[in-house]
Amino acid sequence: MTAFNDLIGLLRGRVSVYHNARVCGDWIIQEHALGNTCFHMATQGGCRLAVPGHGDWVLGEGDLVIFPRELPHTLTPARPQGGSQRHLSIAEAQHLEGTSMLCGAVQFEHRCGELLLDTLPAVFVIQCAPATGWLVRLLALILEESLRDSRTDNLLLNRLCELLFAFALRHYAESQGGDEGIMALFVHPRISGVLQAVHAAPEKDWQLQSLAACAAMSRTHFAKVFKDISGLTPMQYVTWWRMQIAWSCLEDGGCVAEVGHKVGYRSEAAFSRAFSKHFAISAGAVRRGTLGVSRGAAAPARDGAGRALTEAGKIYR
Repeated sequence: MTAFNDLIGLLRGRVSVYHNARVCGDWIIQEHALGNTCFHMATQGGCRLAVPGHGDWVLGEGDLVIFPRELPHTLTPARPQGGSQRHLSIAEAQHLEGTSMLCGAVQFEHRCGELLLDTLPAVFVIQCAPATGWLVRLLALILEESLRDSRTDNLLLNRLCELLFAFALRHYAESQGGDEGIMALFVHPRISGVLQAVHAAPEKDWQLQSLAACAAMSRTHFAKVFKDISGLTPMQYVTWWRMQIAWSCLEDGGCVAEVGHKVGYRSEAAFSRAFSKHFAISAGAVRRGTLGVSRGAAAPARDGAGRALTEAGKIYR
């Protein structure tokens, strides 16, 4: 999953915990911000989750719920509890019956986060079990930190939750990536190695022959398999990846000419033309945005590769 790790790193996901307390009594937690990316986890005790139109779940301790784009839902006690609803400090309420509930919001600093979100189901649950050892270990660390300091502005807790979300995305790709879409590319036994090679050297003069060689496949077969899975040609993916790296580097203030060279363009003019065609915004405008304009202030139109993905109707599932 090296190539998938590259994608996760590019996204720069940031988590803000907005609830971390022991909930007691006849409690109910509902949606926080419809359409935003969020997750829930009962760090102590269990609960019930109801998502109208999608299903009901009984969640055990440590089970992780992810909403790529938050939907109306309710979280309630696993069994009836008496008294009014109270949200208390986790450390100070250990003697009380209740559920320690952690909720966080996720934002991607890189615009290609939308691509990844579009490949995910409306809601999915990952069970905390021996088979998901990463979740067991992260639950222990999150609970330990929550017992020390359950404030929602706890920096260490937010960072642990960023790891939690990143591991969850990789787990989904590995276990449920499917046969079609961008997730399937990253877990394909041969094509994943091609993506890893492209990510490691985006500046290389990639051609269909050299990409197929990385997969130990003929050019014809490789091109067909790649497009059947993703709706993209291999060279469209190379261009897409180069442009995502370029966007990130320009936002960080990189020189247009240097960024272009870094992603495989021999001249600034050629890179600038390709970037403008891809994003419908100039490379210089993106770079200037890092020098005083707030991130995302000039939202670019959907890029050329994005249009190709949409038309193919596969990668945006």
